[in-house]
Amino acid sequence: MKAWRFYGFGDFRLDEVPVPAVLPRHVLVHPLCVQPSVTEAQLAFGIPTLAYERVRRRLETSAPIQLFGHEFCARICEVGPGVSHFKVGDRVAARAKLPCENCPLCLSERSHLCRKGPVIGFDQPGCFSEVALLPEISLVKVDDRISDSEAACLQSLSDSVAAVETADIGMGDTVVILGQGSMGLECLQIARISGAGRIITVDVRDESCQVSRQLGADHALNARTCDVVSSIRALTGGNGADVVFECAGGSPRQGMAGSQTLLQAMDAVRSGGKIIGVAWYGGPLELDIDIFRERSLRYLFPDISTQAHLEHTVRLVATGRVSLKGTITHVLHGLESVDQAFEITANKGKYNAINPAQVMMRQPAAV
Repeated sequence: MKAWRFYGFGDFRLDEVPVPAVLPRHVLVHPLCVQPSVTEAQLAFGIPTLAYERVRRRLETSAPIQLFGHEFCARICEVGPGVSHFKVGDRVAARAKLPCENCPLCLSERSHLCRKGPVIGFDQPGCFSEVALLPEISLVKVDDRISDSEAACLQSLSDSVAAVETADIGMGDTVVILGQGSMGLECLQIARISGAGRIITVDVRDESCQVSRQLGADHALNARTCDVVSSIRALTGGNGADVVFECAGGSPRQGMAGSQTLLQAMDAVRSGGKIIGVAWYGGPLELDIDIFRERSLRYLFPDISTQAHLEHTVRLVATGRVSLKGTITHVLHGLESVDQAFEITANKGKYNAINPAQVMMRQPAAV
Protein backbone atom coordinates (compact mmCIF):
# COMPACT_ATOMS: atom_id res chain seq x y z
CA MET A 1 0.00 0.00 0.00
CA LYS A 2 0.98 3.66 -0.21
CA ALA A 3 1.65 5.62 2.96
CA TRP A 4 3.30 8.91 3.88
CA ARG A 5 6.52 8.48 5.86
CA PHE A 6 8.72 11.06 7.56
CA TYR A 7 12.48 10.99 7.03
CA GLY A 8 13.03 14.14 9.08
CA PHE A 9 11.35 17.44 9.85
CA GLY A 10 10.08 18.87 6.57
CA ASP A 11 10.94 15.69 4.68
CA PHE A 12 7.94 13.43 4.11
CA ARG A 13 7.41 11.14 1.15
CA LEU A 14 4.71 8.90 -0.29
CA ASP A 15 6.22 5.40 -0.09
CA GLU A 16 5.22 1.81 -0.73
CA VAL A 17 4.96 -0.08 2.59
CA PRO A 18 3.49 -3.44 3.65
CA VAL A 19 -0.19 -3.58 4.53
CA PRO A 20 -0.36 -4.03 8.32
CA ALA A 21 -1.55 -7.38 9.62
CA VAL A 22 -4.77 -7.24 11.62
CA LEU A 23 -4.20 -7.77 15.35
CA PRO A 24 -6.49 -8.88 18.18
CA ARG A 25 -8.85 -6.10 19.31
CA HIS A 26 -7.85 -4.05 16.25
CA VAL A 27 -9.48 -3.24 12.93
CA LEU A 28 -8.15 -2.45 9.47
CA VAL A 29 -9.71 0.60 7.84
CA HIS A 30 -9.74 2.45 4.55
CA PRO A 31 -9.37 6.17 5.40
CA LEU A 32 -12.07 8.27 3.72
CA CYS A 33 -11.11 11.78 4.87
CA VAL A 34 -8.05 12.87 6.89
CA GLN A 35 -6.78 16.22 8.08
CA PRO A 36 -3.51 17.13 9.82
CA SER A 37 -4.11 18.78 13.17
CA VAL A 38 -2.51 22.18 13.69
CA THR A 39 -0.06 20.55 16.11
CA GLU A 40 0.86 17.90 13.55
CA ALA A 41 1.33 20.53 10.86
CA GLN A 42 3.74 22.48 13.05
CA LEU A 43 5.67 19.34 13.99
CA ALA A 44 5.88 18.25 10.36
CA PHE A 45 8.03 21.32 9.66
CA GLY A 46 9.99 21.17 12.92
CA ILE A 47 8.17 23.96 14.79
CA PRO A 48 8.42 23.33 18.57
CA THR A 49 5.05 22.56 20.13
CA LEU A 50 3.39 19.68 21.99
CA ALA A 51 5.38 16.40 21.64
CA TYR A 52 8.25 18.05 19.73
CA GLU A 53 11.01 16.20 21.63
CA ARG A 54 9.10 12.93 21.39
CA VAL A 55 8.82 13.25 17.60
CA ARG A 56 12.42 14.43 17.23
CA ARG A 57 13.72 11.36 19.07
CA ARG A 58 11.64 9.03 16.93
CA LEU A 59 12.90 10.66 13.75
CA GLU A 60 16.51 10.44 14.94
CA THR A 61 16.27 6.78 15.91
CA SER A 62 13.67 5.20 13.63
CA ALA A 63 13.14 7.23 10.42
CA PRO A 64 11.57 6.72 8.00
CA ILE A 65 8.38 6.34 10.02
CA GLN A 66 4.66 6.83 9.54
CA LEU A 67 3.52 9.79 11.63
CA PHE A 68 0.35 11.75 12.33
CA GLY A 69 -3.16 11.36 10.94
CA HIS A 70 -5.35 11.06 14.05
CA GLU A 71 -8.16 13.31 12.76
CA PHE A 72 -10.02 11.17 10.25
CA CYS A 73 -13.10 9.34 9.08
CA ALA A 74 -12.54 5.77 7.90
CA ARG A 75 -14.47 2.66 6.89
CA ILE A 76 -13.67 -0.71 8.46
CA CYS A 77 -12.54 -3.35 5.97
CA GLU A 78 -11.43 -6.13 8.37
CA VAL A 79 -11.89 -6.86 12.07
CA GLY A 80 -9.43 -8.75 14.26
CA PRO A 81 -10.11 -11.39 16.92
CA GLY A 82 -11.87 -10.03 20.00
CA VAL A 83 -13.48 -7.04 18.27
CA SER A 84 -17.06 -6.91 19.52
CA HIS A 85 -18.44 -3.41 18.89
CA PHE A 86 -17.70 -2.90 15.19
CA LYS A 87 -18.18 -4.73 11.91
CA VAL A 88 -16.92 -4.48 8.35
CA GLY A 89 -18.50 -1.49 6.63
CA ASP A 90 -18.86 0.70 9.72
CA ARG A 91 -17.66 4.29 9.41
CA VAL A 92 -15.56 5.31 12.39
CA ALA A 93 -13.64 8.20 13.94
CA ALA A 94 -11.22 7.97 16.86
CA ARG A 95 -9.84 9.68 19.91
CA ALA A 96 -6.06 10.05 19.79
CA LYS A 97 -4.80 9.50 23.36
CA LEU A 98 -5.49 6.04 24.72
CA PRO A 99 -5.17 4.44 28.16
CA CYS A 100 -2.44 1.86 28.64
CA GLU A 101 -4.92 -0.58 30.29
CA ASN A 102 -2.23 -1.85 32.66
CA CYS A 103 -1.39 0.89 35.18
CA PRO A 104 -3.05 1.26 38.62
CA LEU A 105 -5.35 3.99 37.26
CA CYS A 106 -6.58 1.81 34.41
CA LEU A 107 -6.97 -1.22 36.67
CA SER A 108 -9.04 0.81 39.15
CA GLU A 109 -11.51 2.00 36.47
CA ARG A 110 -9.91 5.43 36.24
CA SER A 111 -8.43 4.98 32.77
CA HIS A 112 -9.58 8.48 31.79
CA LEU A 113 -6.72 9.76 33.99
CA CYS A 114 -4.05 7.55 32.41
CA ARG A 115 -1.26 9.29 30.46
CA LYS A 116 0.88 6.20 29.78
CA GLY A 117 -0.98 4.84 26.78
CA PRO A 118 -0.14 5.26 23.10
CA VAL A 119 -1.19 8.23 20.96
CA ILE A 120 -2.48 7.50 17.47
CA GLY A 121 -0.30 9.18 14.89
CA PHE A 122 2.60 9.62 17.30
CA ASP A 123 3.32 6.21 18.87
CA GLN A 124 1.55 4.21 16.17
CA PRO A 125 0.64 5.08 12.57
CA GLY A 126 -2.40 7.21 11.86
CA CYS A 127 -4.40 7.45 8.65
CA PHE A 128 -2.15 9.12 6.10
CA SER A 129 -2.16 5.86 4.16
CA GLU A 130 -4.37 3.68 1.98
CA VAL A 131 -4.98 1.25 4.85
CA ALA A 132 -4.55 1.78 8.60
CA LEU A 133 -4.56 -0.44 11.68
CA LEU A 134 -6.48 0.99 14.65
CA PRO A 135 -7.29 -0.31 18.14
CA GLU A 136 -10.98 -0.92 18.81
CA ILE A 137 -10.71 0.98 22.11
CA SER A 138 -10.07 4.22 20.20
CA LEU A 139 -13.10 4.12 17.91
CA VAL A 140 -16.62 5.45 17.76
CA LYS A 141 -19.23 4.84 15.06
CA VAL A 142 -20.11 7.81 12.86
CA ASP A 143 -23.79 8.63 12.52
CA ASP A 144 -25.18 8.47 8.96
CA ARG A 145 -26.25 12.12 9.24
CA ILE A 146 -22.57 13.16 9.47
CA SER A 147 -20.50 13.49 6.30
CA ASP A 148 -16.99 12.05 5.94
CA SER A 149 -15.65 15.60 5.97
CA GLU A 150 -17.46 16.51 9.20
CA ALA A 151 -16.47 13.23 10.83
CA ALA A 152 -12.78 14.02 10.34
CA CYS A 153 -13.33 16.99 12.69
CA LEU A 154 -14.85 14.93 15.52
CA GLN A 155 -11.58 14.27 17.36
CA SER A 156 -10.80 17.98 17.57
CA LEU A 157 -14.38 18.67 18.60
CA SER A 158 -14.11 16.12 21.41
CA ASP A 159 -11.12 18.04 22.79
CA SER A 160 -13.21 21.22 22.68
CA VAL A 161 -16.01 19.45 24.54
CA ALA A 162 -13.48 18.50 27.23
CA ALA A 163 -12.28 22.11 27.42
CA VAL A 164 -15.78 23.49 27.92
CA GLU A 165 -16.52 20.79 30.49
CA THR A 166 -13.41 21.88 32.40
CA ALA A 167 -14.66 25.49 32.40
CA ASP A 168 -17.83 24.44 34.28
CA ILE A 169 -19.72 27.38 32.79
CA GLY A 170 -22.43 28.82 35.01
CA MET A 171 -25.85 29.68 33.60
CA GLY A 172 -25.62 33.14 32.06
CA ASP A 173 -21.81 33.46 32.34
CA THR A 174 -20.00 35.84 30.03
CA VAL A 175 -17.49 33.87 27.99
CA VAL A 176 -14.57 35.21 25.94
CA ILE A 177 -12.82 33.05 23.35
CA LEU A 178 -9.45 34.29 22.10
CA GLY A 179 -8.76 32.76 18.69
CA GLN A 180 -11.36 31.64 16.18
CA GLY A 181 -9.64 28.79 14.44
CA SER A 182 -11.30 25.38 14.44
CA MET A 183 -11.07 24.79 18.21
CA GLY A 184 -12.05 28.35 19.07
CA LEU A 185 -15.16 28.08 16.90
CA GLU A 186 -15.93 24.69 18.44
CA CYS A 187 -15.59 26.07 21.98
CA LEU A 188 -17.89 28.93 20.96
CA GLN A 189 -20.67 26.59 19.89
CA ILE A 190 -20.34 24.21 22.83
CA ALA A 191 -20.26 27.09 25.33
CA ARG A 192 -23.41 28.49 23.69
CA ILE A 193 -25.34 25.27 24.36
CA SER A 194 -23.78 24.81 27.81
CA GLY A 195 -25.29 27.84 29.53
CA ALA A 196 -23.19 30.82 28.43
CA GLY A 197 -25.23 34.01 28.54
CA ARG A 198 -23.00 36.19 26.35
CA ILE A 199 -20.10 35.17 24.14
CA ILE A 200 -17.36 37.53 22.95
CA THR A 201 -14.86 36.19 20.43
CA VAL A 202 -11.55 37.64 19.26
CA ASP A 203 -9.44 37.00 16.17
CA VAL A 204 -7.19 38.94 13.81
CA ARG A 205 -8.90 37.85 10.59
CA ASP A 206 -12.16 39.29 9.26
CA GLU A 207 -13.23 35.96 7.76
CA SER A 208 -12.88 34.21 11.13
CA CYS A 209 -14.85 36.97 12.87
CA GLN A 210 -17.59 36.63 10.26
CA VAL A 211 -17.89 32.86 10.76
CA SER A 212 -17.86 33.45 14.52
CA ARG A 213 -20.89 35.75 14.26
CA GLN A 214 -22.69 33.24 12.06
CA LEU A 215 -22.15 30.52 14.66
CA GLY A 216 -23.56 32.53 17.54
CA ALA A 217 -21.04 35.03 18.93
CA ASP A 218 -22.72 38.09 20.42
CA HIS A 219 -19.63 40.20 19.70
CA ALA A 220 -16.74 39.28 17.38
CA LEU A 221 -13.75 41.59 17.89
CA ASN A 222 -10.95 42.01 15.38
CA ALA A 223 -7.81 42.47 17.45
CA ARG A 224 -6.18 44.43 14.63
CA THR A 225 -8.76 47.20 14.84
CA CYS A 226 -9.51 47.50 18.57
CA ASP A 227 -7.96 47.30 22.02
CA VAL A 228 -9.11 43.80 22.99
CA VAL A 229 -8.95 44.15 26.78
CA SER A 230 -10.57 47.60 26.85
CA SER A 231 -13.35 46.40 24.54
CA ILE A 232 -14.06 43.35 26.68
CA ARG A 233 -14.07 45.47 29.84
CA ALA A 234 -16.48 47.91 28.23
CA LEU A 235 -18.82 45.10 27.15
CA THR A 236 -18.84 43.64 30.68
CA GLY A 237 -19.43 46.82 32.66
CA GLY A 238 -15.78 46.98 33.68
CA ASN A 239 -15.82 43.57 35.36
CA GLY A 240 -14.25 41.30 32.76
CA ALA A 241 -15.44 37.89 31.60
CA ASP A 242 -16.36 35.01 33.86
CA VAL A 243 -14.47 32.55 31.65
CA VAL A 244 -11.79 33.12 29.00
CA PHE A 245 -10.73 30.37 26.59
CA GLU A 246 -7.19 30.96 25.28
CA CYS A 247 -7.16 29.29 21.84
CA ALA A 248 -4.81 31.64 19.96
CA GLY A 249 -1.35 31.19 21.50
CA GLY A 250 1.50 29.40 19.78
CA SER A 251 4.32 29.90 17.33
CA PRO A 252 4.32 33.33 15.65
CA ARG A 253 6.13 31.63 12.74
CA GLN A 254 2.80 29.98 11.93
CA GLY A 255 0.74 33.13 12.38
CA MET A 256 -0.23 32.51 16.00
CA ALA A 257 -0.06 34.92 18.88
CA GLY A 258 2.90 33.67 20.92
CA SER A 259 2.04 34.28 24.60
CA GLN A 260 0.42 37.68 24.04
CA THR A 261 -3.11 36.29 24.18
CA LEU A 262 -2.48 34.63 27.53
CA LEU A 263 -1.53 38.03 28.95
CA GLN A 264 -4.69 39.45 27.40
CA ALA A 265 -6.71 36.66 28.99
CA MET A 266 -5.32 37.58 32.42
CA ASP A 267 -6.41 41.20 31.92
CA ALA A 268 -9.78 40.35 30.35
CA VAL A 269 -11.04 37.87 32.98
CA ARG A 270 -12.83 39.11 36.10
CA SER A 271 -11.34 38.60 39.56
CA GLY A 272 -12.16 35.07 40.65
CA GLY A 273 -12.69 34.06 37.02
CA LYS A 274 -11.26 31.20 35.00
CA ILE A 275 -8.80 31.00 32.11
CA ILE A 276 -8.97 27.76 30.13
CA GLY A 277 -5.65 26.96 28.47
CA VAL A 278 -6.45 25.37 25.11
CA ALA A 279 -3.38 26.61 23.17
CA TRP A 280 0.07 25.01 23.15
CA TYR A 281 3.10 27.33 23.27
CA GLY A 282 6.02 25.06 22.42
CA GLY A 283 8.21 26.21 25.31
CA PRO A 284 8.31 27.68 28.81
CA LEU A 285 6.58 30.96 29.64
CA GLU A 286 7.27 33.53 32.34
CA LEU A 287 4.14 34.69 34.19
CA ASP A 288 3.60 36.94 37.18
CA ILE A 289 2.03 34.35 39.45
CA ASP A 290 1.26 36.98 42.07
CA ILE A 291 -1.40 38.40 39.75
CA PHE A 292 -3.15 35.04 39.79
CA ARG A 293 -2.92 34.94 43.58
CA GLU A 294 -3.99 38.54 44.13
CA ARG A 295 -7.01 38.29 41.84
CA SER A 296 -7.92 34.67 42.73
CA LEU A 297 -7.66 33.62 39.10
CA ARG A 298 -7.95 29.99 38.04
CA TYR A 299 -5.74 28.85 35.15
CA LEU A 300 -7.14 25.47 34.14
CA PHE A 301 -6.20 22.89 31.52
CA PRO A 302 -8.66 20.48 29.90
CA ASP A 303 -8.55 16.77 30.59
CA ILE A 304 -7.88 14.59 27.56
CA SER A 305 -11.04 13.69 25.70
CA THR A 306 -12.58 10.34 26.56
CA GLN A 307 -14.75 7.87 24.70
CA ALA A 308 -17.76 9.58 26.29
CA HIS A 309 -16.65 12.98 24.96
CA LEU A 310 -16.22 11.54 21.46
CA GLU A 311 -19.62 9.85 21.53
CA HIS A 312 -21.14 13.16 22.64
CA THR A 313 -19.58 14.97 19.69
CA VAL A 314 -21.29 12.51 17.34
CA ARG A 315 -24.66 13.42 18.86
CA LEU A 316 -23.91 17.16 18.76
CA VAL A 317 -23.08 17.14 15.05
CA ALA A 318 -25.72 14.60 14.02
CA THR A 319 -28.48 16.67 15.63
CA GLY A 320 -27.22 20.00 14.29
CA ARG A 321 -26.41 21.51 17.68
CA VAL A 322 -22.83 22.03 16.50
CA SER A 323 -22.13 23.03 12.89
CA LEU A 324 -18.81 22.16 11.26
CA LYS A 325 -19.46 22.70 7.53
CA GLY A 326 -18.85 26.44 7.61
CA THR A 327 -15.38 26.02 9.10
CA ILE A 328 -14.13 23.58 6.44
CA THR A 329 -12.55 25.83 3.84
CA HIS A 330 -9.97 23.71 2.00
CA VAL A 331 -10.75 20.22 0.66
CA LEU A 332 -8.14 18.38 -1.40
CA HIS A 333 -8.44 15.05 -3.19
CA GLY A 334 -6.23 11.98 -3.25
CA LEU A 335 -3.52 10.63 -0.95
CA GLU A 336 -0.88 12.46 -2.97
CA SER A 337 -2.33 15.78 -1.72
CA VAL A 338 -1.32 15.19 1.91
CA ASP A 339 1.83 17.30 1.68
CA GLN A 340 -0.26 20.23 0.39
CA ALA A 341 -2.66 19.76 3.32
CA PHE A 342 0.26 20.07 5.75
CA GLU A 343 1.44 23.25 4.03
CA ILE A 344 -2.00 24.88 4.17
CA THR A 345 -2.65 23.84 7.77
CA ALA A 346 0.74 25.05 8.96
CA ASN A 347 0.06 28.46 7.37
CA LYS A 348 -3.70 28.92 7.69
CA GLY A 349 -3.56 32.71 7.66
CA LYS A 350 -1.64 32.74 4.38
CA TYR A 351 -4.24 30.49 2.73
CA ASN A 352 -7.32 31.96 4.46
CA ALA A 353 -8.08 28.56 6.00
CA ILE A 354 -10.05 28.10 9.21
CA ASN A 355 -10.24 24.34 9.75
CA PRO A 356 -7.17 22.27 8.84
CA ALA A 357 -7.05 21.37 5.15
CA GLN A 358 -8.77 18.06 4.48
CA VAL A 359 -7.84 15.27 2.11
CA MET A 360 -10.66 13.19 0.65
CA MET A 361 -8.99 9.83 0.15
CA ARG A 362 -11.65 8.04 -1.92
CA GLN A 363 -15.17 8.48 -3.20
CA PRO A 364 -17.83 7.75 -0.56
CA ALA A 365 -19.96 4.67 -1.06
CA ALA A 366 -23.33 5.26 -2.69
CA VAL A 367 -26.24 5.52 -0.26
